[in-house]
Amino acid sequence: MTDIIVAPATAVSDGGIAIIRLSGDNCLSIVKPLFKAPSGVCDFLSHTLYYGHFCTEAGVVIDEVMCVSMVSPRSYTGEDVVEIHCHGGRVVVGLIMDILLDNGCRVALPGEYTQRAFLNGRIDLAKAEAVADIIASRSELSASIAASQLSGSLSKKIYQFRDIIIGILSLVEAYIDFPEDDMDAPHINSIDQDLSVLLVEIDRLISGFEEGRIIKDGLSVAILGKPNVGKSSILNRLVGQDRAIVTDIAGTTRDLIEENIVLSGLPLRFIDTAGIRHTDDPVESMGVDRARSQITSADLILYVIDGTSTELAEFNEIFENLVNVPVIVIINKADISDCVVPEFLNDQRYVLASAKTGAGFDLLADEILDIFKISGSEERESFLVSDRRHRDALVRCKQFLAQFKLEFIQSNSPEFLSIHLRDSLSALGDITGETTPDEILNTIFERFCVGK
Repeated sequence: MTDIIVAPATAVSDGGIAIIRLSGDNCLSIVKPLFKAPSGVCDFLSHTLYYGHFCTEAGVVIDEVMCVSMVSPRSYTGEDVVEIHCHGGRVVVGLIMDILLDNGCRVALPGEYTQRAFLNGRIDLAKAEAVADIIASRSELSASIAASQLSGSLSKKIYQFRDIIIGILSLVEAYIDFPEDDMDAPHINSIDQDLSVLLVEIDRLISGFEEGRIIKDGLSVAILGKPNVGKSSILNRLVGQDRAIVTDIAGTTRDLIEENIVLSGLPLRFIDTAGIRHTDDPVESMGVDRARSQITSADLILYVIDGTSTELAEFNEIFENLVNVPVIVIINKADISDCVVPEFLNDQRYVLASAKTGAGFDLLADEILDIFKISGSEERESFLVSDRRHRDALVRCKQFLAQFKLEFIQSNSPEFLSIHLRDSLSALGDITGETTPDEILNTIFERFCVGK
């Protein structure tokens, strides 16, 4: 018998509605004595909303509520579930929670509802992780990827891979009992064809990971450059509001200013930095140090230069420390007639732009999308792998299958061949949860919010 857990399923804040969810064997028995229907009688038919009042054990009315019972297994967790729909607000929710806790419930752990759904077989691990991804989505694209995974697109593909591997394994193991027999040519051809298709499909999923990760997690974009070249104006233009102070005084920005936006469906975190220069001002110097620290931690650097006054020295000083961070140079003040493209840019990506008029910002968006190979929706796969844990499991599966293929060509013993196939199945099982270690499971569900 499981504990009866309870937690708000909605954010606890001032609002019209809050939902408090209970889950566990016969959890309705806790709510029934506390719920008073107008008629005095309530049948609590499963999946039916009932109007009434939530009261204390002494009959004192706490709130006007709606209540619904969902009998196992037709619920989110696969257990008996009861939801109390009360008015939003910390006080009302807190009072109801306290009464339920006093009557035998305990507060749910982060992600415990979804963990129970997984443990009860209602969803697999990939679908469970998609729940957290939907909640944390920062753009329509990331929500779309998570929704596709929740609907079973990734799980379906993994199960297809498993079926193919199990088919190959059954043929290989059929020869273990008959070591004196050589494998028939039709079986060899069948295994070779299935393996080739499988490796191509797994490669396709792995290759789409970087795009999926970027869409899911977004990009950290640092805006760097000398003082007074227009970095803060660039940030304000990108976010569509006066987020950073802009003056003619060099060194106005002394700390990191961050702002999140969605650009062509891609979540971006822009970081405006202090102008990089040598200064005796201790406060500005700290800002410059923080700006330099962004050079290697950012996914992308937008380096702003004044198109009317460019210097090769300051450009080289900054970029000599760059290794693998992509850079787009923004040549600002394109609206001024003497704005030029400096020769020292060579093959460097650049965009002529004007923070004053907005010219060139569409091209900047195209350059960012091109660097990270973010495709249009009509070109994108039906789903993308966006979780590094999933990618790593697919990589391990591919490695085991590649080793199987090598030894299969060499006609190695079926006993050894079967080991590689079983290892590949175990790797795939890490994605759907069949073989995932308990410590990994706990880590996954701990990142969920309480109440989900």
